[in-house]
Amino acid sequence: MPDHKADGSIDTVLLDVDGTLVDSTYLHALAWMRAFAGHDLTPQWWQVHRAIGMGGDRLVGEILGDDVEESLGDTLRDEWENAYRDLLPDVRPLPGAADLVRGLLDAGYRVALASSGKSEFTDAALESMGLSRNDFAAVTTSDDADSSKPAPDILSVALDEAGGGKAVVVGDTVWDVASAHRLPAECVAVRSGGFAEGELRDAGAVLVVEHVGELVDRGWRP
Repeated sequence: MPDHKADGSIDTVLLDVDGTLVDSTYLHALAWMRAFAGHDLTPQWWQVHRAIGMGGDRLVGEILGDDVEESLGDTLRDEWENAYRDLLPDVRPLPGAADLVRGLLDAGYRVALASSGKSEFTDAALESMGLSRNDFAAVTTSDDADSSKPAPDILSVALDEAGGGKAVVVGDTVWDVASAHRLPAECVAVRSGGFAEGELRDAGAVLVVEHVGELVDRGWRP
């Protein structure tokens, strides 16, 4: 892989995983709802969905407040992991996900994963796409950063490990857009995580498409 592009143009693509490459957003919401139900906690589904994409270290407090985070946060995260693990057989790639990765690699970009999810779940997502960690310049997850999205830590680690200079982010939530801006980097957003086009544009996404397969069809390059 060549060094950073001399003209300062984009040399690295940082990809989110859940809701961007694999259709797992609502499975994560289901896993969280099951964890909450075990403690008689009853947030509404829309509240949980809206928080998917930020890290689990932030999600409990975001939905249920600081008191629940302090008393049950770690327990709920453990139970979410167990519940989601049971749902892994239902995770499916989104249209064009593997083709996007291969096309970017063929075009000479460094491609890295930057997910707020757990490492084992990222590996399962890759397996569903017929890919592995060896296909990427870097694979980073919530296990690799102190703070999860919307903080830029995961993106920063991914860019550093990929050896890149300037990146563009592809994600599916307003949290991805926010973390990209804090890197700083532009963010291309997909609607496959359930956020509306207007929300993603208002958050600052430079391009919004239905799913990554549309980027493939357009022959998109940063």
